[in-house]
Amino acid sequence: MDTPARPPATVLLDLDGTLIDSAPGILGSLAAAFAELGIPLPDGGLPRTLLGPPLYRSLPALVGADRAPETLAVYRRIYGEVGVRECPPFAGIEALLHDLAAARATLAIATSKAEVYANKIVEQRGWTGLFATVCGDTLDADRPTKADVVGEALRRLGSPADVIMVGDRLHDVEGARAHGLGCLGAGWGYAAPGELAEAGALAVYPDPAGLGAAVHRATTATRPTFVG
Repeated sequence: MDTPARPPATVLLDLDGTLIDSAPGILGSLAAAFAELGIPLPDGGLPRTLLGPPLYRSLPALVGADRAPETLAVYRRIYGEVGVRECPPFAGIEALLHDLAAARATLAIATSKAEVYANKIVEQRGWTGLFATVCGDTLDADRPTKADVVGEALRRLGSPADVIMVGDRLHDVEGARAHGLGCLGAGWGYAAPGELAEAGALAVYPDPAGLGAAVHRATTATRPTFVG
């Protein structure tokens, strides 16, 4: 795979599945919403493919278009009260963020999670000072695609040059590509095997330490390159 020729000046980071393991909070809150509304769970339980794109786009296929709005409302109430706290960072993420900061990159979050929840999670983790902006979707679905979120993040950052995305799903790769950006794959996240490579990620790293080490090598080498 092609990889960036030099360390990026700006790094956009996905949140769910990239920085935090949000599966327990999201799927647990959604299961609780199903139970409260008397909606049976799908055979085999809630699929992990729900993790990534906005739930308002996924729920109609699970519960029907007529029940999707009330399911989303109940989910948001439960998630805002409980699930938002059930999202530990992946092992090695703290070190990764410090590696990126040491590379003098401007860091920003670009997530399809509602921005109000993303800001709460970043604050809970004590990460607020690390990020130039935390950009997500709105509760009114004003940014329904990852490309919309990436575009808004870039606007807030003043349309910087030399930007790269880091994410764990094909949506991150596609959203970055819509703005002419490359995407490095967080192979520790929620993608199916081969998903990130097939989507066109520049490189896929098996763990945060690998990505952090690649950034460090890129900043110290005479002719820096990312290596996976």
